[in-house]
Amino acid sequence: MIPIRYNVRSLTVRKTTTLATAFGVALVVFVFASALMLSEGIERTLTTSGNPSGAIVLRKGSHTELSSVLDTPTISLLLTAPGVKHDQADGNQPMGVGEIVAVNAIEKLGADGLSNVQLRGVTELSAKLRTGLKIVAGRAPAPGSDEVMVGERIRGRFRGLDLGQSFELKKNRQAKVVGIFTAGGSSHESEVWVDLEVMRTVFRREGVVSSVHVLLESPAAFDRFQAAVEQDKRLGLLAMREVDYYEKQSERTSMFMQVLGTLVAFFFAIGSMIGAMITMYAAVANRQREIGTLRALGFSRRSILFSFLLESMFLATLGGTVGAIASLLMGFVKFSMMNFASWSEIVFEFRPTPGILLSAVVLSTAVGLIGGFFPAIRAARISPVTAMRA
Repeated sequence: MIPIRYNVRSLTVRKTTTLATAFGVALVVFVFASALMLSEGIERTLTTSGNPSGAIVLRKGSHTELSSVLDTPTISLLLTAPGVKHDQADGNQPMGVGEIVAVNAIEKLGADGLSNVQLRGVTELSAKLRTGLKIVAGRAPAPGSDEVMVGERIRGRFRGLDLGQSFELKKNRQAKVVGIFTAGGSSHESEVWVDLEVMRTVFRREGVVSSVHVLLESPAAFDRFQAAVEQDKRLGLLAMREVDYYEKQSERTSMFMQVLGTLVAFFFAIGSMIGAMITMYAAVANRQREIGTLRALGFSRRSILFSFLLESMFLATLGGTVGAIASLLMGFVKFSMMNFASWSEIVFEFRPTPGILLSAVVLSTAVGLIGGFFPAIRAARISPVTAMRA
């Protein structure tokens, strides 16, 4: 077997081509890893919006809160269903609330035009149903007023959506931001929370809500709750676990980013494989005498083949490792895009995981293996006599 230091020395001698090829592979891995990290961030943001013990009820046939309409009397009916948790500290009141969801087009700062922001009509109980929700600046809005609180992730990204500022909730109806909240990194941090009655008045939703959220006694209580809610076909209701609901909301957006990122990485990978191939072909052409000497010393064709493949894979893995490390910097970036389920702007984070980084490095090794395969075959087929005459 040819010593590995022979390959390392060869790479250091051809610094320019080595660095150019490594940079190309690093770019491929950076794009590939970033796309997977964004997809992971989308899924994480939306799935953490749901409480494992929480359930959501929509109108049957509706896939989102935005398209669902429930009559207000339905709320009372749902709160008496089996499995709904009661708050002992609040007079044994059932823990459930009807909410209204709508979108509002607001001018986006740093970009041209308007973008949709999701508005949620809530009551004081809504915050209790979301674990981890905390006001980090200002205060909670006064019930029944035109005061609102804004999620931390969209704070300052739209005109009027920062503490102390005002924006047009509807034409000629101003709302003032009095609080900023976080919600454990969930999609609620990309929402504006408005008083439920104000939402009803402004958006003419008197007598209806978009959805009903309830907190169950435990995750195991969902089956009883679902059976009770859906048994009366005349009501036309659909009960889902909150976790399942938000997971479905993330599917299309997450899939889109995965497909887009994979396609971009695929074409970049082809370019990198060509680059690695050119580099290795040049190495073979410049080292014919070396190859002839190695054959004369008794190294077999298989050893030559393995040595050049190893060199190509080492070069690509080196570039891939650099690209994977560089992609970690994307963890500090927040990215906003349209959620295909709610048609509103949601801010996501790039979330690196060990699996994503490992996949990226494996991709770079594959690029090196494929790109170096044919040059390695050519090197292995060189005749010692011909090589010594070159």
